[in-house]
Amino acid sequence: MKISKSVRLLLLVLLVAGLSFGCAKKQPVEPAVVEATQTDIEAEPEVPVDADPLEPEVAAQPDVEGDLTETEQAVLNARFGLLFDLEAHETEDVEQYFNYFTHKARKTMVRWLERSQPYLPYVRRVFTKYGLPQDLVLLPFTESGYNVRAYSWAGAGGMWQFMRGTGRLYGLRSDWWIDERRDPYKSTDAAARHLKDLYDKFGDWYLALAAYNAGEGKISRALKQAGCNDFFELTAKNRKLSRRVRLKTETRHYVPKFIAISKIFQNLDALGFEPVSWEMEQELVPVEVPGGTDLLALARAGGMNWSEFHRLNPAFRRQVSPPHMGATAYLPVDRADKMMAYLADPGSRPYAGYTRHRVRSGDSWWRISRRYHVPVSVLKKVNNTRTNTLRPGQFVMVPGNGSSRSIVASAAPASSSSRAETRAIAAKRGNYIVRSGDTLWSISRKFGTTVSTVKRANGLNSNRLKAGQKLYIPNNSSTATKQAVRDAEKVKTQLVRYKVRRGDNLISIARRFGVKVSDLRRWNSLNSKGTIYAGQRLKVYVQ
Repeated sequence: MKISKSVRLLLLVLLVAGLSFGCAKKQPVEPAVVEATQTDIEAEPEVPVDADPLEPEVAAQPDVEGDLTETEQAVLNARFGLLFDLEAHETEDVEQYFNYFTHKARKTMVRWLERSQPYLPYVRRVFTKYGLPQDLVLLPFTESGYNVRAYSWAGAGGMWQFMRGTGRLYGLRSDWWIDERRDPYKSTDAAARHLKDLYDKFGDWYLALAAYNAGEGKISRALKQAGCNDFFELTAKNRKLSRRVRLKTETRHYVPKFIAISKIFQNLDALGFEPVSWEMEQELVPVEVPGGTDLLALARAGGMNWSEFHRLNPAFRRQVSPPHMGATAYLPVDRADKMMAYLADPGSRPYAGYTRHRVRSGDSWWRISRRYHVPVSVLKKVNNTRTNTLRPGQFVMVPGNGSSRSIVASAAPASSSSRAETRAIAAKRGNYIVRSGDTLWSISRKFGTTVSTVKRANGLNSNRLKAGQKLYIPNNSSTATKQAVRDAEKVKTQLVRYKVRRGDNLISIARRFGVKVSDLRRWNSLNSKGTIYAGQRLKVYVQ
């Protein structure tokens, strides 16, 4: 019988599909390592420039290598503690992970144990306070390998791998300035409260752990559909659940992996690992730092460089603390006095000397550097980045004149005599002529600087301006000079406040008054689109 071409093609597809299905279980899935990249202030989720991607071993499926020794088998079979009381058929996945971390991934386990040392004593203290099982202090091994700087591909952060929404529920701030999910102390307290809430909900620690990984709602829906209230029974019925509620492989392996790591940790000496110490390596003092504190200067006040300070304070994403609120910094007890003396100095908060520049199309570090007269190296240091790439819409923090000391000096209140001298100098150097309707805010916005910078540069102690007054704009001299020439021609012009009518646009208004569209945009601080609406009042300068 002759088989048509379409039938032969269908048979071939079915054959390939069958082979693929037959091989699927034998192929362990290795997760891709997600590289940490800088994102701008509006990105979701934010990834700091110094983020660590999760190590492959955190999410890897166990790849068994060799048989267990008699000692290892005895440790695996030992039944002690609430979390290890399993039936024989429930230990298969536990044995796979136990083998993996004692053989193939042994070096990874050693690295994780070393990394956990600064935090384990504190975590145990907090979990004791909340009355939680001590085995739960090992959960960060399963989550992140005890890496306080870790970020997952899904945006979970810190050693407890909180998602941003869950972190906020437990009081952890996460924004452009700070990510408290990476604060090992605040996040530990949040994790303890979260785990306690999950146990109160499910009444079973295995289910609470699964919910910590997959979410409370996911586990609740799966239990309801499976008609059970036991983690291992739920995983046995997982294939029969609908796709919407079925547990992912990561969640099904989460509890067995945790149990395996717990068994290893409870028997480090017998398994040939170095035991951990339950003594705090370094005593730290938590201190509330005011908004806008120069953290680099704070570190130097304690004889530390930025790397040393940031190792103790990984939550800070910039070298300036959040300007709008206080934040917690952890200081070495033997250096705290000097650092707290620095904080007591009003000059420790130089944020008034910073400008937030929004990147436009065509901007580069060099152009921003030229515009604000700040070296590229300083700009990159302030923004904690090494990359040359900028994206439109991204924000770049620009220090007033590139030096913390000079920013602090310029932020200090000026005496009346020094203000008079400054005004005299500014009048001679004046490169902008005030027009009717101008304000300090509109002038500072026009030239990409701040109101405080303009006031300091001109010795002003109030916000009052007079038409025809000369101002010195320090951060954009060449542009301001050209602007002053244009504005000088308009000193004798008349200001008209035009009410926009339905059907008007900038072109029709410009033609009506014989002015340029670009001038209309500039006079009214309009963006490049020049969007206007009926009823809006526009400033128009006419001869």
